Amino acid sequence: MALIIDLKPGEKILIGEAVITNDSQRTRLHIAGTAPILREKDVMHEEDATSPCKIVYFLIQCMYISPKPDQYFEKYFAHIREIQSAAPTTTLFLASINEKILQGHYYQAMKDARELIKYEEELINATRSSQGSLADSVAAQENQS
Repeated sequence: MALIIDLKPGEKILIGEAVITNDSQRTRLHIAGTAPILREKDVMHEEDATSPCKIVYFLIQCMYISPKPDQYFEKYFAHIREIQSAAPTTTLFLASINEKILQGHYYQAMKDARELIKYEEELINATRSSQGSLADSVAAQENQS
């Protein structure tokens, strides 16, 4: 069964090693085969991998589009060990991602990595929020003195 993708005018898609840019009209593609396929919105450029979990996504993306995905394994597994050490609550996310990677299901691993990025953002926001509360408490105590 073919994958059906609707492209907006000007939208890009990666199929295998080719980047295809749609012209000025909506287009529907019917794609059969096993080549990696990424819509422009799902592509992360290396310079956009600005957080530990975004780097995870980027490395999985590299695995997905590479003819030799195992060349990224060492860097990926070293990186996730650091993340787990710093944030043990990521373990369930990473276990699910690792399982998919080891099965060769890189696109599904990328989908899980998007959830990991959302979780990372929640952790960062919660930390900022609690730091703000701590700063407010210290300032209130200083004003009472």
